[in-house]
Amino acid sequence: MTAELTVGTTPKSLPMLDGKVVVVSGVGPGLGRSIAVRSAMAGAKVVLAARTESRLTAVADEVHALGGTALCVPTDLTDGDSVSALADAVVSEFGRVDALVNNAFVQPPHERLLDAEFDSVRQGMDINLLAALDLTRKLAPALIESQGSVVLINSMVLRNQLPNFGAYRIMKAGLLALARSLSVELGPLGVRVNSVAPGYIWADSVKRMFEKQAAQRGVPFQQVYDEVAADTDLRRLPEPDDIANTVVFLASDFARAITGQCLDVNCGHTHN
Repeated sequence: MTAELTVGTTPKSLPMLDGKVVVVSGVGPGLGRSIAVRSAMAGAKVVLAARTESRLTAVADEVHALGGTALCVPTDLTDGDSVSALADAVVSEFGRVDALVNNAFVQPPHERLLDAEFDSVRQGMDINLLAALDLTRKLAPALIESQGSVVLINSMVLRNQLPNFGAYRIMKAGLLALARSLSVELGPLGVRVNSVAPGYIWADSVKRMFEKQAAQRGVPFQQVYDEVAADTDLRRLPEPDDIANTVVFLASDFARAITGQCLDVNCGHTHN
């Protein structure tokens, strides 16, 4: 077995998930896409779940171009019947589930927690926390049978003190507690549960944010990047594939003794 991990290039070989079926929720053009593609490159059959079918199809086309297998299942992760249909479709198509990556999230409004609309916070909890619990519960029998793995995507917001992230911080703190609780419950049944906490991910949404900040301040775009990167040990921001590579590792047998942990992937922006 070989593992060839690179940043910014396409590895020829990454067979860490050979023969495994990996379900990825919240697939879009950013991190969800990277997790799906890198899992496929690692040898997995991938199941793509999100509301927007066109996004699923675009990622599936990438997987197919690599010679991989992808199943698209349009899913409303806040609807119990839709989640049940996803679980049934996966088992019907592949007969097993080896790993589940809970990546679905919504960014609450950037405002003080004291000012946030209560309904907005509730709705954010539905997708950022409860959707992960529901999907994990419904795939638990298959994961137990395969002695599989669950990875939940968290956030550096757990560690920092940035203002106006109160609602998001509550949701992600709950997600961390969920992961640890599921590890306690599923561990004796052979299923590992871990979290990955990225910081700023150098992808479209962060690039747009930096562009906006540069325009507001009247400074070059690169200056904004350099200022943020200066607070990291590596003096750069992680790319989506950096996060996805960590997810692939945690889903693989290389991490078979790791459970109940939260691994920060932020180029040293915070220490834990």
